[in-house]
Amino acid sequence: MFEKLSFLEEQFEELAKKISDPEVIADQETWRKLCKEHSDLTPIVEKYREYKKNMETIEDANALMDDPDTDKEFKEMLVDESKTAKANIEKIEEELKILLLPKDPNDDKNVMVEIRGGAGGDEAALFAGDLFRMYSMYADSKKWKIEVLNISEIGIGGIKEVTFMINGEGAYSRLKFESGVHRVQRVPETESSGRIHTSTVTVAVLPEVDDVEVEINPDDLEIDTYRSSGAGGQHINKTESAIRITHKPTGIVVTCQDERSQHKNREAAMKMLRSRLYDKMEQERSAAIAADRKSQVGTGDRSERIRTYNFPQGRMTDHRIGLTLYRLEQIMNGDLDEIIDALITTDQSEKLKSQAEGNICLLYTSDAADD
Repeated sequence: MFEKLSFLEEQFEELAKKISDPEVIADQETWRKLCKEHSDLTPIVEKYREYKKNMETIEDANALMDDPDTDKEFKEMLVDESKTAKANIEKIEEELKILLLPKDPNDDKNVMVEIRGGAGGDEAALFAGDLFRMYSMYADSKKWKIEVLNISEIGIGGIKEVTFMINGEGAYSRLKFESGVHRVQRVPETESSGRIHTSTVTVAVLPEVDDVEVEINPDDLEIDTYRSSGAGGQHINKTESAIRITHKPTGIVVTCQDERSQHKNREAAMKMLRSRLYDKMEQERSAAIAADRKSQVGTGDRSERIRTYNFPQGRMTDHRIGLTLYRLEQIMNGDLDEIIDALITTDQSEKLKSQAEGNICLLYTSDAADD
């Protein structure tokens, strides 16, 4: 691990020189690429340097303690310094292992979120609206920007489905584990007997995809225009600004009617299509590699029930990691960090475990070859 860290530190220094070179700065595309690489290495190198500083503290303390001229009181102080440095090193080593885990290339991307009411009729649509509000409030707390691409509402304030972009640094890294079936248990306002109903809503979180990442043949697209429906005044019924795009090879259909401009709706619909096609490719790739599935915290299966929101008990349970919190009101108001942090920690632990098992297998194979 430390040979790799030493190599990364050398790379970091080389990148620092390059991004300060006027010739490189003149080529903005190359400069931005190198700045991104430098930025990605910064937390690893800083932590490695912290490790080396603590190692130097221990070495200096040992050298002084071996010096016969060092008095007893100073030696006691050196022992304390050495103990503190050793404790720091243990912690730093664990942090470095996590920092060196292969990074999800999508983590820094913006996300497209799709929320659809499932089983439960109007109650499912109402809860879909609640989840949309929850994620909107969470995005607001992170200073992320939300852009609604498509929404289909019902008269009582619920949402059949909504697709929206969240633009912000690290949005995908924080929200990628939200994909799956969210179950709600509560008493609907229309239920006079007080009976608890169970409804479901499906959430899909997809990374925003650039044109170069997914090639789309224009001949594979069927594009229709139609009049927008829903709230919006007289304009809604008079202008065919809504866009429906069908990707014929896969059968994927996307619609966008939230913008008044047909051009903007088409641009948004293409953005949605690219993300869905990219997601389909990733799903197929993940399904083909069973080992990768074991290191994921339910990021792939859209039919997986991931969470239950029980309103009578004020309880939220995430079934993937066995986490139960009794502060549902705060969660529905966008306070999701405790849940998301727990999911990320579990995912990192699983990857570290998988990596350790892989190293043991390599060691065993190498020993067998030597024999």
